[in-house]
Amino acid sequence: MTDAAAQRPDGLDGSPLPGPFPVGVWAKGFQEFLRERPRVQLFGEVVNLRRTKARAYFELRDGDGAAQCSIWNNRLDALKLPEGAFADGVQVVVAGGPDYYPGSRTASPGFSFDVTGLRVAGEGDLLAQLADLRRRLETEGLFLPQKELPLTALPRTIGVITGESGKARDDVLAGLHRRGWGGRLVWAFAPVQDRRAAAAVTAALQDLAAIGEVDVIIVARGGGSLTDLFAFSDETLCRTVALLRVPVIASVGHHTDRMLIDDVAAISASTPTHAAEAAVPRDIRAEQARTLREAVALERHGRRAVVDRARVLARMARVPSDHVARHRRNLHQSLRELRAAAGRRSGERRTATATRALVLHRKALAGAGAEADARRRAVESLGLALTAHEPRRILERGYAMVDDGAGGVVTSAAQAREARDVRVTFADGSVDATIQDGKT
Repeated sequence: MTDAAAQRPDGLDGSPLPGPFPVGVWAKGFQEFLRERPRVQLFGEVVNLRRTKARAYFELRDGDGAAQCSIWNNRLDALKLPEGAFADGVQVVVAGGPDYYPGSRTASPGFSFDVTGLRVAGEGDLLAQLADLRRRLETEGLFLPQKELPLTALPRTIGVITGESGKARDDVLAGLHRRGWGGRLVWAFAPVQDRRAAAAVTAALQDLAAIGEVDVIIVARGGGSLTDLFAFSDETLCRTVALLRVPVIASVGHHTDRMLIDDVAAISASTPTHAAEAAVPRDIRAEQARTLREAVALERHGRRAVVDRARVLARMARVPSDHVARHRRNLHQSLRELRAAAGRRSGERRTATATRALVLHRKALAGAGAEADARRRAVESLGLALTAHEPRRILERGYAMVDDGAGGVVTSAAQAREARDVRVTFADGSVDATIQDGKT
């Protein structure tokens, strides 16, 4: 008895099916069964082409179904196809049959159509339809409205549409963090592949655009197969993006992927990180660092300017003080000269005064003798003579003096008659008189 048979568990009670068999035995049997199926030719559109070291894997699709296919690299290289002839979206005819890899304890099983021959038949329907829709949208002018919308240099609120658990979410946050942006994020999580994705993303766009505070919307999805990204070429979705009042930044797939949403959006970014940086075009961290450097430089310049101005003011302040000191020295010199001159003048005056005093003293001594009595008597005699000739003395002897009232002396009768009104002065007073008919 083999080890597998010894360890075989009991089957299901009441089940008529044979077994249970080890899964590896069944897998190998299934592999042999599929390989015995007839070889056939298939045609369809190549989707999700990828190459490994040994084989090339792709899906063959049409409107009704799909088959997972693989071909050995040596077979593919032997076809000597032109570069780019075998790619996503082309229609091919393949020959081969079904195959199955049974897997192992550490590897997963897998089904594929083992391709033994291949011929390129032309452009596939899916890419042809995509190209036709692109032409129609461009003809209708729907590639321009979003690109004419103004982008806010520093948005306050950003709307983001992405898968809730996808890596694109973290990439958007990383891009905003790199910019140093600290505004408000409004998330709208939606499926980003399968048949429900286009409608869900369209509804999320309309909901975010209805929020008045949202300045820009990012639609982000990481890499994937061409069929995974077809939702972002949906006609309704693209028309909705083109007519929104809010700028939309699209970041769908890898660098080489180009969906229709990239054409109608305001900006097409290669990665979600770049989409976040496009939403915040100003590098706030760099601007803050530059502002800090400018502030430091301005402070240094201001400090240097203050020191320079202080030095200038100090020099200017010394000019008045030097001027005052110079005038003070001049005044002190003038004061010393005045004092010296005053001392000399006082000495001269004292000498002159002493001389005059000596002369007066000598004259006083000389006038105090007999000569002084004679002079006194002569002065008295002159005083008596002058008194005798004084006009008042004459009036006291009975004479009178006539004047015209204005101080003019009347010395004749003719003058009196001419003046008519005269004043007659006696020793004891004056009287007014009028000359009439030659008589008073």
